[in-house]
Amino acid sequence: MSFLFIFIALLLSSCVGSSTATDSTCGNKVVSTIVVDKTGSGKFRTVQAAIDSVGDMNSQWIKIKVKRGVYVEKVTIPLRKPCIIVEGDGQRVTTITYDAHEATDVSSTFTSYPSHIVVRNLTIMNTYNRLSFRSKPSWQIKPAVAVAVYGDKSAFYNCDFLGLQDTLWDVQGRHHFKDCYIEGAIDFIFGSGQSVYEDCHINATAGALASEVTFGYITAQARTSVSDPSGFVFLRGSVSGTTNVYLGRAYGPFSRVVFIQTDLASVVIPEGWHPWHYAGHEMSFTYAEVECKGAGSDISKRVPWIAKLQSFYSKQRFSTSTFIDQDGWISNIPPF
Repeated sequence: MSFLFIFIALLLSSCVGSSTATDSTCGNKVVSTIVVDKTGSGKFRTVQAAIDSVGDMNSQWIKIKVKRGVYVEKVTIPLRKPCIIVEGDGQRVTTITYDAHEATDVSSTFTSYPSHIVVRNLTIMNTYNRLSFRSKPSWQIKPAVAVAVYGDKSAFYNCDFLGLQDTLWDVQGRHHFKDCYIEGAIDFIFGSGQSVYEDCHINATAGALASEVTFGYITAQARTSVSDPSGFVFLRGSVSGTTNVYLGRAYGPFSRVVFIQTDLASVVIPEGWHPWHYAGHEMSFTYAEVECKGAGSDISKRVPWIAKLQSFYSKQRFSTSTFIDQDGWISNIPPF
């Protein structure tokens, strides 16, 4: 991961906050649909061309319907284009993929900057690190982001995110991930987002590179202060895989990650959590597991500084409605 991301996130947040279009509602209906089909039957052959066609500071929902197929391209939704829905034909049916790596701020296959963005029914992948053969003997595992989300009030439904290191960069803002599949091995959900992962399947695996990754980390959350509202909440869902993993390591001195009623498989390392570069700040972290189940849910060998949160308190404070949907933005997302 790049340690420049905090500066970038703060810079972009100031831009987002100044936009009245992204702060106001987009309505609750799709007013126009743009079809993308790589075979040529749609208006555009690439996802990026369809996004580019949307008018600046759009204030009504525009759907970009991406037909089945594999789209090899880097996709960026610019800050000036809110109120966009990108919808595929299904997970592993519509796939957007690319092979970039190195710095996190330039490697992402799919990058979203504005508020009020919805992505659903598709797969987004970064293929770097995922191939078992590389032509150059100097090749090594590097950060390779599949998705980077900067904008507030963004939602991802029925999506697959595939990578190995730094798969999902949850940069900043309130985000709702529901019924998603997220795959990786090293810090593969990271950033300063204020997000709920609801009924998501987390798969910890290094795939063909298992011999090079002896263990990994699911989250690297970067909360910076006690007043910072960010944090990752995993509500129900499951953690499984083939690579042993910590549930998280600290990417900030007040890192916050909570698992509630999640099915944790035996791949979870007994200690559960790691301070990383913030050893000495452990009492400032909020790492908690509430009513979890499964072979990996035994907390008897967890680090002594995990938070002991009351079940009722956790369910209320970290519910979707309380943690990210205080103003009801999710209910304004048009239905499938």
